[in-house]
Amino acid sequence: MKLILVGIQGSGKSTQGNLLSEKLGIPYLSSGHIFRQMAQEKTPLGRYMKETLNAGFLIPDEKTIPIIEEYLSKPEYKNGYILDGFPRTPAQAEQFSNGVDKVVYLKVSDKEALWRLSGRVEEGIREDNTLQAIRKRIQLFHDFTEPIIEFYRQKGNLVEVDGERDITTINAEILEKIA
Repeated sequence: MKLILVGIQGSGKSTQGNLLSEKLGIPYLSSGHIFRQMAQEKTPLGRYMKETLNAGFLIPDEKTIPIIEEYLSKPEYKNGYILDGFPRTPAQAEQFSNGVDKVVYLKVSDKEALWRLSGRVEEGIREDNTLQAIRKRIQLFHDFTEPIIEFYRQKGNLVEVDGERDITTINAEILEKIA
């Protein structure tokens, strides 16, 4: 099964991705994790990724699509995957050639996302998790990513889930809706 998780930052995509991976026996892949790993490399692309992410911007489509498709061509993803953080724009959704069975939209309000993420800012988990960068990414979600929800709805493979409930309830609903 090929799943994509979509939701605002703080909606629980990584939590659900890891739970689904365990229950379905397919790997979970976060585009953000890939990009943050690349940002640590002492290369021109690594520096570019670091500066772009730390400023709260999205990596452009012409860089994102080949990176994700290259990762998904690895043998561990041939039987399926759970992809978090991609696609983020309508162009990415249209150009993505790997095929998708279901797209799970974890619906969470901006207020809830900011509340959840405020703890991460204090903990200093990520360099790009300043309140300013988080607010910018939330706005980017509304501007660029929300249109892909309608794209997948029209294709008939969108599953909407209320992401403001407890983790177990959300996970059970996802499993029920993707079956």
